[in-house]
Amino acid sequence: MAEDAFAELGPDRTLLLVDDDGPFVHRLARAMEKRGFRPETAESVAAGRTAAQSRPPAYAVVDLRLGDGNGLDVVEVLRDRRPDCRIVVLTGYGAIATAVAAVKIGAIDYLAKPADADDITNALLAKGDALPPPPENPMSADRVRWEHIQRVYEQCDRNISETARRLSMHRRTLQRILAKRSPK
Repeated sequence: MAEDAFAELGPDRTLLLVDDDGPFVHRLARAMEKRGFRPETAESVAAGRTAAQSRPPAYAVVDLRLGDGNGLDVVEVLRDRRPDCRIVVLTGYGAIATAVAAVKIGAIDYLAKPADADDITNALLAKGDALPPPPENPMSADRVRWEHIQRVYEQCDRNISETARRLSMHRRTLQRILAKRSPK
């Protein structure tokens, strides 16, 4: 990437990535580094708050749901410590209420997982009221549904009955879905 491409990032290219999925956050950090950012990672609310207080970054990407709490707590600390920080909230659970809450406390955008590094970069660098362009290859509706079911299944400790109850789905239907391969 040319040095003039980094100019769009500004003189402070610090980026805080907060996500409890270790492999994902480290892959994202490498990808964002290639795009000119200087990333720092945190895998919990506590680590994210500490990093935000001691070294407030110019940019931040924060997962909404973390193992030890809510990512919005990190967003509040970032907003208090550095009001000009450009914050994007990531989540596997896109809901209007959480999107509104994230934007009210200072996030500039709200992206559903899985978002790639290009989507995140576009959201972080979007100027004014202009929305970033739509993704080149968005996930199909079937794939989004499958990802959601898989995430709830994992959060229920792979308990099919509990997952079916939470998804308001018949247990046998859920078993058939889980037995199939992921859609494209």
